Amino acid sequence: MFEISELTRPIVQAPMGGGPSTPELAVAVSEAGGLGFLAAGYKRAEQVSLEIEAVRRGTERHFGVNVFVPSPKPADRAAVSRYMRELAGEAARLGVELGPARFEDDGWEAKLELVCEERPPLVSFTFGCPSAETVRRLHDAGVSVWVTVTRVSEAVSAAEVGADALVVQGTEAGGHRGGFVDDEQAAGIGLLALLSLVRRSVSIPLIATGGIADGAAVAAVLCAGAAAAQIGTALMLAPEAGTTPAQRALLREAIPTGLTRAFTGRLARGMVNRFQAEHSAAAPSAYPEIHHVTSPLRAQARQRGDADGFNLWAGQAHELARERPAAEIIRTLAADARETLAATSRRFAG
Repeated sequence: MFEISELTRPIVQAPMGGGPSTPELAVAVSEAGGLGFLAAGYKRAEQVSLEIEAVRRGTERHFGVNVFVPSPKPADRAAVSRYMRELAGEAARLGVELGPARFEDDGWEAKLELVCEERPPLVSFTFGCPSAETVRRLHDAGVSVWVTVTRVSEAVSAAEVGADALVVQGTEAGGHRGGFVDDEQAAGIGLLALLSLVRRSVSIPLIATGGIADGAAVAAVLCAGAAAAQIGTALMLAPEAGTTPAQRALLREAIPTGLTRAFTGRLARGMVNRFQAEHSAAAPSAYPEIHHVTSPLRAQARQRGDADGFNLWAGQAHELARERPAAEIIRTLAADARETLAATSRRFAG
């Protein structure tokens, strides 16, 4: 079973669904002594299998696979229909039709079967807590289990079902809020405060994520009790990342971020663009239905290079992202963190 202490450098690549996470990025991070991740969300199990194979061709080191826990029930149809009417103008502008408001489980069982067969070192879960039975099933296959949490009650529940570690996500994080419920509390609290509260409540290792983009931030979360730091936005300008050109061009600009359901029906943090500003107020809590509704809009906007028409997921410290190879980013963050920890220690000497 994988242990976080096995990493040469306690830095984890966040699994970034929708494109940025690639096998090449996972390989580069793992080869640099961190922990690379594949994002299984939105993909068929067959595609995930090919990506696992690609990572194994590239490295013999540890890596992880992230899986979405399905939503428990369909969203309110009337709320979804109202939002679809609001988006009709967007569809007309782009010359595409809205997608179907489809409720599905993202291939949950097929992906569980896949990871039990392929046996990656670990699987992390987002959007919910796997059952104790699912955790035992993975443990029986020799796979470690991490669960993403955004509040103390979720951390306690995940520990109770047997999770080996928790990914503690502060509100600073880019992309989707990874907690169990998409309610107003899902906006979350700051990472350092959340780490302190969770550390008091559970005794398993914690992986801190949210707004970590330099060595000082890595050092800070380690001092706050995390076993490792998880970074996502900080790797989005690496050549190995599948970040779209339109977002690459904007990532280091001083653009504010905000939480929105406009693109997928689930709260997520992105750089505020026209679509997010105009439609956030009306967007219901309706994942995955809204994700499927807006998928053709987002795909067409990406193809056109229209950064105002698709989601620009990014954390609050996105301006600190570096356009460097992923391995160099990992090594630099680790070295800067060590230097920060040493300098801080000297301040308290004697």
